[in-house]
Amino acid sequence: MIEQALINGCINNDALAQRELYNKFSPKMLSLCYRFAYNKTDAQDMLQEGFIKVFSQIHTFQNKGSFEGWIRKIIVHSCINFLKKNKKFNDSVELDYAENVYVREENISTIMLAKQVIECIRLLPIGYRTVLNLYAIEGYSHKEIGELLDIQESTSRSQYTRAKVILENILIKKSIISNTKESNNWVASLK
Repeated sequence: MIEQALINGCINNDALAQRELYNKFSPKMLSLCYRFAYNKTDAQDMLQEGFIKVFSQIHTFQNKGSFEGWIRKIIVHSCINFLKKNKKFNDSVELDYAENVYVREENISTIMLAKQVIECIRLLPIGYRTVLNLYAIEGYSHKEIGELLDIQESTSRSQYTRAKVILENILIKKSIISNTKESNNWVASLK
């Protein structure tokens, strides 16, 4: 089905259209959830809650911007709401499920580096990790992050700065990047 037909089908509660839409977008959205979650179960719960919202709010999509971007925004908000609601601060890391991480280059070393960086991001304290994900990866402004997380804009900025420093130290400690120019280039790439 073409995208508009999927949207129309979902608006009309067509189970086949809903299944097809879910199958089309869930792999990318699940990898997004893994960046916020501590484990597979939490990520799947975030995804499920997000798609419930997608299906219940699909009638509000106005064909302004990309449909995938609209879904992504709902999923990000679902992840934030899940973290706020459940306050799960478990330290487990299940990177095996982050295979759908988007990378610009399709070579093994780049894919491995992306998975290692995701693993290290997931080791950050929840506040730092959430701000880093929202700012550097999802493109939210510090003002928007402050509103989403009920924190001051300056708190978002300071948590982001601290997250970059801690993440760089983790990456150096795990020998993923070296303590040289590579480190400076990598941190600069986080904006």
